[in-house]
This record gives sequence, structure tokens and C-alpha cells, in this order.
Amino acid sequence: MTEGFDSERLTVVWAPEARADLRAIERSAAMQILYGIDRYLVTRVGDVKKLKPPQTGLRPRCGDYRVFFDYKEKNVIEITAVRHRRDAYR
Repeated sequence: MTEGFDSERLTVVWAPEARADLRAIERSAAMQILYGIDRYLVTRVGDVKKLKPPQTGLRPRCGDYRVFFDYKEKNVIEITAVRHRRDAYR
């Protein structure tokens, strides 16, 4: 285990818009996104970047999709959107 690693699992809260985004995606891609999110929740490892202003929060890559989230509390994140890379920053 790496130093500074918080072994407590993160809790996820899905915004209604993010749920709708995920449901609109092809099933295999949606499963890839969910696996990527789960991997991040357990290990805190992934291609996660802090967004630059005017956007806030963080963005992991999950294949061709970007998942936008913010920390609400120490171990709680809220997923606010799931977008294809071509539409993610528009």
C-alpha cells in the first residue's frame, strides 16, 4: 500500500443529469465508464485531472468519455456529467 493512501472507499452521489447522460450511452461504453469509476473509487488511480477555470471539479477519462465530478465531503463525490470527448468541453 502506498504512503498517504486512504483505504476508505469513496461514496458516489449521481446528479440526475449524469444519470441521464449514462443511460443515453451505448451499454458496452457505459459499463466501461462504470468500471473506470469503480477502479478510481477503490484505488484512487486513473487519468484524473483537475479542471481549469471557469470549470470546477475533476475529470477522469474512461475510454472516449469524460466523467465530471466534485468532492462534496472528504469521502463523498458527486458525479455531475458524463460526456463524449468531442462534447465534453463545449
